[in-house]
Amino acid sequence: MAGQQYEIRENLTSLDLRLRASAAAMPEGLAELISAIALAGKSIAQKVRRARIEDVVGEVGVTNVQGEVQQKLDVISNELLKHTLARIPSVAVIASEEEEEVLVLRNRSDGGVFSVLFDPLDGSSNIDVGVGIGTIFSVLPNREESTDTAASALQPGTSQLAAGYVLYGSQVALVLTIGDGVDMYVLDPCLGEFVLVAEGLRMPDRKKVYSLNEAYVDTFPESYRRYLTHAHKSGYSGRYIGSMVADVHRTLIKGGVFLYPPTESNPDGKLRLLYEANPMSLLIEQAGGRASTGSGRILQVRPTRVHQRTPVILGSAVEVEQVESHQP
Repeated sequence: MAGQQYEIRENLTSLDLRLRASAAAMPEGLAELISAIALAGKSIAQKVRRARIEDVVGEVGVTNVQGEVQQKLDVISNELLKHTLARIPSVAVIASEEEEEVLVLRNRSDGGVFSVLFDPLDGSSNIDVGVGIGTIFSVLPNREESTDTAASALQPGTSQLAAGYVLYGSQVALVLTIGDGVDMYVLDPCLGEFVLVAEGLRMPDRKKVYSLNEAYVDTFPESYRRYLTHAHKSGYSGRYIGSMVADVHRTLIKGGVFLYPPTESNPDGKLRLLYEANPMSLLIEQAGGRASTGSGRILQVRPTRVHQRTPVILGSAVEVEQVESHQP
């Protein structure tokens, strides 16, 4: 329409510009490392968009260490992240949900001061139906001597230096914390850059929405069944996508609680502590929420195994407390 005025955004900031400006306040090499993860995220986003065209949907026919059948894009995303991170001189250790063993690239004496843990493509079984999926990552310090470098992956979530995820959906969003709040960037397809769209995200303290797969309710512990009875009687809504990145992203933005309880077949829970629960818990806490196993704070769990699992309750502080109030 002639004469219509449009507001021009004056504070356009890319992730790389932001990282350069903050580099002096971060551990040396961390900015470069986060940039590398963002670069891998851009590449994975392209693969996801073209998955049908390039015929990379569906199963590989191989079962990973988790006992799950690998999708073609799981393998591609895993290799992209490994290849990108291996080129960063400060990365000592890579641990992937798709790999049985921790990969030691270099020791601390060689400059390897970080361990990077990741789920390369969470929710990948949904790729053929267009559901939002994502990459989850966690960065830990490597304080180990050369002979114990692999052990640097086994640290509680409180030790994380940075954590985040890249959501591949209607937008490609990178949500990141380096321990001083949560920022969200969206990939501008014209610029080819992640652009800052939200700074210091704070989630609502309460929201009567829960997110879990109620199909397994008969196998949940009694405490979770009591909570669901309360939720049903109290006017709660259910929202469940079935992709952790998408479910947590909605919870972070709109509030509510995301739950993955233990079941009879998975008494320790199903989500991985190091690749999924810890990075998501740090983000949620940094945004003012809470993250619990049902019996304690997720970030304080001391891992003993790289592929350790845990129950997960995370989201708005009041809603997490409500779930916890029904625990024994």
